[in-house]
Amino acid sequence: MTDLPKHVEIQEEGPREGFQIEPGPIATADKIRFIEALAGTGLPKVQCVSFVNPRRVPGMADAEEVANSIRREPGVQYTGLWLNLKGLERAQATPLDLKGRILMSASETFSIRNSNRNMAETVDEQKRWLAAYRQAGIAVEWGSVMTAFGCNFEGAVPPDRVVAVVATIMDLADEADVTLKGMSFADTVGWATPVAVERVVGAVRERWPDLEIALHLHDTRGAGLANAYAGLRLGVARFDSSCAGLGGCPFAGHKGAAGNICTEDLVFLCEEMGIETGVDLDALIDCAHLAEAIVGHPLPGKVMRGGGLSAIRARTAGG
Repeated sequence: MTDLPKHVEIQEEGPREGFQIEPGPIATADKIRFIEALAGTGLPKVQCVSFVNPRRVPGMADAEEVANSIRREPGVQYTGLWLNLKGLERAQATPLDLKGRILMSASETFSIRNSNRNMAETVDEQKRWLAAYRQAGIAVEWGSVMTAFGCNFEGAVPPDRVVAVVATIMDLADEADVTLKGMSFADTVGWATPVAVERVVGAVRERWPDLEIALHLHDTRGAGLANAYAGLRLGVARFDSSCAGLGGCPFAGHKGAAGNICTEDLVFLCEEMGIETGVDLDALIDCAHLAEAIVGHPLPGKVMRGGGLSAIRARTAGG
């Protein structure tokens, strides 16, 4: 076990990860209200929208309007997602904080379902992305591996395949004269277990011991927070999460695809482990209730219903 991190950085993905999969339309004004509320909790990064084909993901058809209308909180990064150069061009026309990534999948079938490209085509596309980032002056500091723990189309993904994908990403970075700070591993369709997290993180660290690691965990089978705990015990200090457990991947190939691990549950876990997040848990719980009101159905977060322990500790101190 590595020493626990002293501080964890959380990127909130509820507005993008959550609203992209909702069957009913979400009003643009509600999306903006939710993003602004999240930015007031102390979260350092909020992923607001994805610039994708509105025919495939109609919930993101108003991405530009949302991105252009947010009242910005100082010190907060407002980010977006794109899956091709057209999406990047759309993102560049907004005031969002753009950071480039080298993005690949450990599953070729998922890659085709998600972006209509096989592995070889994805490598060529990433070269075009890197050239576009250089031309636009967009920094590239991270690589990302989707379906790093398993795929509903191809089954379990062995750690050595993940290592091979990371090696491809590192080669692409070297070819573009880019120095990557870290690598993010996504449990895109909910296959991860704590043991799988240990194996993948261990295999990558054995090859690249100085590479920072981030985790993007889904809670499809209820193991999301356990996987986050495993990551924390390994010293992982960067996580993506989704307020109230919003969301899911529309291309997962599974009707039970769930959203990221729940942000307020993750913040609570970190606090109880003595790890700082810089996030106001009570304010975040308010955001979770707002999210539930916006989508109009129950969301899976636990701490939004049970609350934190600070007030109870204060009330019962000395009792």
